Amino acid sequence: MTVPVTIALPKGRLLSDSIALFQRIGIGHPGLTPHARQLSFSVAGAAAQLVIVRDVDVSTYVEYGAADLGIVGKDRLLEQRPAVYEPIDLRFGACRIVLAEPSGASRSASRRWTTRRVATKYPNVTERFFLRKGIPVEIIKLSGTIELAPLVGLADQVVDVVQTGATLRAHQLVEVEELARSTARLIVNRASLKTKYRRVHQMIQQLMDEIGE
Repeated sequence: MTVPVTIALPKGRLLSDSIALFQRIGIGHPGLTPHARQLSFSVAGAAAQLVIVRDVDVSTYVEYGAADLGIVGKDRLLEQRPAVYEPIDLRFGACRIVLAEPSGASRSASRRWTTRRVATKYPNVTERFFLRKGIPVEIIKLSGTIELAPLVGLADQVVDVVQTGATLRAHQLVEVEELARSTARLIVNRASLKTKYRRVHQMIQQLMDEIGE
């Protein structure tokens, strides 16, 4: 009996494209939609199981072997640095991690040596960025709306993901610097590359062929 390959797909902005991608290589389920309440789907004909998890948890599922493969944004990989194999840039879900601040904020040279407070969902990415620049920073980790932090005096700046920049503009924030660019990536559990070698490599090749790698 063939042991199914488990694939973790992320809730949120990457889910629709992730579902569509796997459907194109014959791994889909009629009940699997971006709005489905069910979180696990068996695809018997493809010897696969699709599970829907929070985007911040995909890399954990894959790293610890609860899933063999997963789709996750590069922004999450930069933040979490999981011990996984990252074979493919899937080329959808493009966004950027940027540093932003209220429009009209002072950018004098003296600010470089003043500890600033930065609110973010990406504390590790943010810490590495300011460390490289030698700028003292107090990082405030938030899980909700980051753009609100400067407006209520919680932080001087924010580090967050943007696609069009519309949310920043709506909160009177301007981009200061780009930290990184992100797209969706396929990640693979390292042990699964050996224990399920044939099926995992077959899926990797199918996905590469589908996106034109």
